[in-house]
Order: sequence, then structure tokens, then C-alpha cells
Amino acid sequence: MSRLDFTPYRRSTVGFDRLFDLLESQARSNSGDNYPPFNIARRGEDSYRITLAVAGFRPEDIDITAQQNLLVVQGKKRDDIDDGSELLHVGIANRGFERRFELADYVRVENADLADGLLLIDLVREVPEAMKPKKIAVNGSATLKAVEGGKAESEADAA
Repeated sequence: MSRLDFTPYRRSTVGFDRLFDLLESQARSNSGDNYPPFNIARRGEDSYRITLAVAGFRPEDIDITAQQNLLVVQGKKRDDIDDGSELLHVGIANRGFERRFELADYVRVENADLADGLLLIDLVREVPEAMKPKKIAVNGSATLKAVEGGKAESEADAA
């Protein structure tokens, strides 16, 4: 087992404790359970998609919970419907699962859809206006707005 040591970084940074704790706990709890398999894709600057392969699950079998910085996806094993046939081989997994995803600040679930055995969860990052970078005028010569695309715009220029 490899242990990550963030001590040198902890000595020279302030306010990153949560990040280091998260990385250390992920390294410890990586149990190797790969069910169900999933992909995480970046679809834009502030848009992401998690795709889970959940063949055999219906929408009512899946529970998605988003709280603060954690997304939990649970699949509940359902009782097999007896249609009178005898199964000779069971190769399609129908076991319950729980997947946890740590979300960054201001990331929220926008949509979830189940189609063709794939659960698609769309995420979007929405940084509040108060948290976006702003240019500050020296000596108060002009009031500036939030920085858009790297360039601040003064109220005089915007008018």
C-alpha cells in the first residue's frame, strides 16, 4: 500500500486541509470495487458528465443524492421476476451498489437520465457572482465590473 505524505505541502499552504484530507482518504479507501463501471467526462469549461453502466436497473431502482460536496448514486437490488424459466447462466450483474463522488465547490447536479443501460448524470459548476474575480480601481477613478474573459469593463465604457 502506498501512502501519500502531504506534510511538506501542509507546512506551506493555508486552507487546503480539506483537499489533503480528501486525497489521503481516497488513497486509503480505494477498495478496488469497480462495479458499476463509470466514466467522467468534461463537456465544457464548467460542465461535466458522469456515465455509469447500470444494465438491468430501472429508474425506480436507482437513488441519486447530492449533498454539499458529495454525490451518492445507489442501485438497489430488486427481486427477480419469476417468469417460469430456469436460468442456466447468470452473467448480468444484478447486485446493489453505491458509488460516491466528491464534488468541488459550486458544482451541482443539473440532470440525470437513464437510457440504454447507461445512467447519465450532468453536472455544472456555477460560481456565484460575488466569488468571481473583479478588478479594483486605484483611487476609485472608476467602478469596475466582474472580469469577463480576462478583461474588466468600467461602467463608463459599458454605457
